[in-house]
Amino acid sequence: MKKENWVEAPKNASPDGEFVRDTTYIEDHIVSDLAPGSEPQAQDDGTFQWPVEAGRYRLMAARACPWAHRTIITRRLLGLEDVISLGLAGPTHDRRSWTFDLDPDEKDPATGLHFLQEAYFNRFPDYPRGITVPAIVEVSSKKVVTNDFPSIPVDFIDQWKQFHREGAPDLYPVEMREEIDKVTTEIYHEVNNGVYRAGFAGSQEAYEKAYDRLWKAMDWIEERLSKNRFLMGEHITLADIYLYPTLVRFDPVYYSHFKASRNKITEMPNIWGYLRELFQTPGFGDTTDFQEIKEHYFITHQEVNPTGIVPVGPDMSGIMEPHGRDHLPGSPFAEGVTLPGPIAESEKVKNPEPFQL
Repeated sequence: MKKENWVEAPKNASPDGEFVRDTTYIEDHIVSDLAPGSEPQAQDDGTFQWPVEAGRYRLMAARACPWAHRTIITRRLLGLEDVISLGLAGPTHDRRSWTFDLDPDEKDPATGLHFLQEAYFNRFPDYPRGITVPAIVEVSSKKVVTNDFPSIPVDFIDQWKQFHREGAPDLYPVEMREEIDKVTTEIYHEVNNGVYRAGFAGSQEAYEKAYDRLWKAMDWIEERLSKNRFLMGEHITLADIYLYPTLVRFDPVYYSHFKASRNKITEMPNIWGYLRELFQTPGFGDTTDFQEIKEHYFITHQEVNPTGIVPVGPDMSGIMEPHGRDHLPGSPFAEGVTLPGPIAESEKVKNPEPFQL
């Protein structure tokens, strides 16, 4: 890849240098109350609803992206692999968008797309915003359906229920949704987006404010996990799926690259034990590719890391050590829930660490 085509750090910043994320997405939904094979239905708010239909859609994601990672985890835990296929873009990309350069002929095998932006332009020829993952693409038309990352995992849970595997977990229990939403909102603003706010700050003052906010939230999580085995109590929920992608990227990337360097996750006993337990649970560690994660951040963020040098470390092998969380009540999943089966050969990470599941 030519250096002049690398993606630079986002320019969306407030006058005081604070990073402000563009949160405008294609907010269409795939719903279960439309007949399979039917056309998308226009809604009063300008969005469309599309019918749930096995094989019609492809989840376009990237191992590197934390927002996409949460959709990959949810899909695997629910057993939707045979219903919604998975396309994986490579970790680096130029200004034209995420690229399917890991596949033969550098084209996604199901759609023939080379750049993800092609799917966006197929539906919106003048699409003015960022080409993001995750995105759901209709395979036959090669058109993007939605890239609304907060709603995709929830729709997997609610709208695709008829296709969940036997023994799939209830990741979003109705009686806990209000509290889960409060926790995930806090995590999104202060942790998931908090590391970006620190890393892309445009001034010292903005960086220090972001740094303080991030670590206030991290300390809150450390305290919460001293009493709870998982964020919401005894079992894994959507809240844990939303937090995991940030935590697993923290020491390899955010600690140095985004200057979130008060301490490492390995130095926070409760969070570190919690992260180890999640990583060792099928669906989490077996969808994590540390090499692709590092390549994405250290190569594509040219303004943050102009040399493009990718660190060799850190040594993450400790993530497979005993997690030490058994003194707290609970287990990854409730009684009657089964673990997902072996990951499909075609979906195994391309750069497994020696300790990879």
